[in-house]
Amino acid sequence: MAGQVVVSAVAGAAFEIIFDTSIRGVVTAHKNNSQFEPSLKRLKEMLEDMAPIIKLIESIKAELYQPQQLERLKGLMTEGNDLVNKCSKIHKFNILKKVRYNGKLLRLEKDIRDHISSVWQLQEVGDTKGVSSRVRQLIDEIGKLSMTLSNGGRVDSSESYSNTILAGVCSPPRLKVDPVGLEIPLSDLRIKLLNDETSQHIVLSAPGGCGKTTLATALCQHGDVKDKFKSNIFFVSVPKLRNLMVIVKKIFQHKKIELPVFRSEEDAANHLERLFKQIGPDPILLVLDDVWPVSESILDMLNFRIENYKILLTSIYEFPSFGSTYKLETLNLADAMTLFQKLALPRDQQSYAPDQQILEEMVKWCRGFPLAISVVGKSLCRTSAAEWRKRHRECSKHEILSDNEILDCLQSSVEAFNDDVVAKECFMDLGSFPEDQRIPATTLIDMWAELYNLDEDGAIANLHELSDRNLIEVVVTRKDANEDDGSYNEHFVTQHDLLRELAIRGSNSGNIEHRKRVLLEIIENKIPEWLMEQDQLSIRAKLLSISTDETFSSSWSTMQAPEVEVLLLNFQTEKYSLPEFIERMNKLKVLVLHNYGFVPAELSNFPLLGSLSNLKRIRLEKVSIPSLFLTSMKWRKLEKMSLVMCNIDQAFNKSTNKISDAFPKLVDLTIDYCNDLEELPTGFSDLVLLRKLSITNCHKLLALPEDMGNLLDLEVLRLNSCIELTELPGTIGRLHKLQILDLSECLSVTELPEQIGQLHDLRKLYMIECSSCELPSSVENLFRLKEVIGDQETAMSWNRFKPCLPSLTIKVHKENNLNWLG
Repeated sequence: MAGQVVVSAVAGAAFEIIFDTSIRGVVTAHKNNSQFEPSLKRLKEMLEDMAPIIKLIESIKAELYQPQQLERLKGLMTEGNDLVNKCSKIHKFNILKKVRYNGKLLRLEKDIRDHISSVWQLQEVGDTKGVSSRVRQLIDEIGKLSMTLSNGGRVDSSESYSNTILAGVCSPPRLKVDPVGLEIPLSDLRIKLLNDETSQHIVLSAPGGCGKTTLATALCQHGDVKDKFKSNIFFVSVPKLRNLMVIVKKIFQHKKIELPVFRSEEDAANHLERLFKQIGPDPILLVLDDVWPVSESILDMLNFRIENYKILLTSIYEFPSFGSTYKLETLNLADAMTLFQKLALPRDQQSYAPDQQILEEMVKWCRGFPLAISVVGKSLCRTSAAEWRKRHRECSKHEILSDNEILDCLQSSVEAFNDDVVAKECFMDLGSFPEDQRIPATTLIDMWAELYNLDEDGAIANLHELSDRNLIEVVVTRKDANEDDGSYNEHFVTQHDLLRELAIRGSNSGNIEHRKRVLLEIIENKIPEWLMEQDQLSIRAKLLSISTDETFSSSWSTMQAPEVEVLLLNFQTEKYSLPEFIERMNKLKVLVLHNYGFVPAELSNFPLLGSLSNLKRIRLEKVSIPSLFLTSMKWRKLEKMSLVMCNIDQAFNKSTNKISDAFPKLVDLTIDYCNDLEELPTGFSDLVLLRKLSITNCHKLLALPEDMGNLLDLEVLRLNSCIELTELPGTIGRLHKLQILDLSECLSVTELPEQIGQLHDLRKLYMIECSSCELPSSVENLFRLKEVIGDQETAMSWNRFKPCLPSLTIKVHKENNLNWLG
């Protein structure tokens, strides 16, 4: 039957009765049970959102097909009735039961939300041409409900972060401080956006470094704009983008909807138009940041005839045929002085302050460009009088900057590192990554540790040095992430395009054969001329970065790079062949494969890595990993391995050797968002040198090895958001060196083992959204435990042990930052 609606006709009136019983029970329980108030309120609001659909199902049940997909929802409603009845009978002073049942309410809410989303995704791939108007209405209503629930609806998005891998893909960047001097442009653009009669498209145009992205970000975060567009604000960076599918895929990911298969750009545009029509009735704002002329054809395909749909475009170009242009001017002298002094002269009474004339001359030299002012200002913060005089003399040698000389202004701040050569080199390394992509902080730490012979703390210090000088921005995607733990898995680095261009300009100076780093970017299979002219290029660089786009055909030229210690391969294709010259990189210590596409890429030539006998650190991101145990693979010196968003079901197969023989020196292992990981490989606990183990956001992981207690050197164990993990093995009590344990959002762990009390060196414990997890009495033996971070219910569970643990601090976690990789 055409238009198979994923609704069970069998449910009929019986389903409506069950639903009505559920909503009445929740409303009553919400009024009478204050101890479950937050969970019951969210559940009540979600059921209220579902009510129109349930009534529509009943009214047209005779027209519906019967594939039983909503039988699961019927079962969830029945389970919910029983659960709410039990909650109503729990005495307010029964803390243990309250904590356990609060977790069950959260799980019920999540199951209903996930099921509605899956129902709609199934319907989207069905044939809907022959359905009646009322059935079509039902399909649309299910779609709208799916959008509401997948965005949290009226549910506080800070309550859960298990799906942050998709959340926030198109969220506006985060503003650290209120922008200076943008009040009038902000007001002007706000009026344009809120006025339904103004142009559907607005082009925000200005030279680079004027603050276009900052203004667009501030606009998206303005209260009036958020009130109008609500969850339908999409912020997408499109520098030199030639393919509409990238934008569409990002928006689908942002909405946490399974990606359709797009046959063409036109097909992708049609899918996006249908999506935008379904997520109403709220108005829609699409922000396209940093658009170049090569993307002009994309703009035409995004010109949908949808009511209350607006596009804000930022660019150094004007695109007069696209929409009305708003030209952003540079800062006037007063605002420029305010911004400069705010950054260069903090109010701590410890900084040297030059006279007003020098300040004005320095500010005028920056020509009102906020980027130049912020970088120059921060580079002078807390410096000596001699340094101020030196920089002032340098400025005096130049006329006021022209548009083309802003890079020279920024360069002066990089040169101001003085004797800190390593920090300057670290800045130059940042040109090794694709434009407008977030850089994992751990990748930079790995690179710098090996390139400059630093320990990890030294590499991290350079990260903060660059951040303090406004040369980069460090974004933390999880609010409870604590740098004191030594984990930077939740930290990412962004950089302004002009600063990236500055790093590239410095790296590309000099003869190619003698550069410290070689940065190779291949767009649309166009090999750079300098590479085409070489029959066999030989380079002496220690860092080699190769970035390719989605059209790359994996055709490599011959290259000799015997001195390379760090290799970065940035790509976007679904199939990727490793370059054959890898096997001759005998000094390679760090290898990073970063797929910026949307699905894990299939790798070929993987056995070439077997020749890398000096490899110490490897990061594989969004790839399907072949077996790591091929006879040609040698990981003798590998100390750190990071597998992120990978398919790893084959990675530990075909093993002819013990895992401890394959990785004899492994001390740090990260497995993050690998959704096909159900269990760890046989013999995993033989990796006795492991000090850090992070298995996070692996939603199918069911159990840990029973002999996990063999990892006697383990100091950090992170398991957050492994939602199907049901328990910790009792042998965990043998991990006497364990200092940090993270169990946040392990929703299925209902109790900690009694042996947890044997972790006498445990200092910090994360238990956010672990309200259903019971604590054994043995936790009162955790005398060195300094800090527990959890939700309100978890904090209540720990409070009763506070008299036995006087040095314990219990912190209630209230908010999460869902700003993820753009």
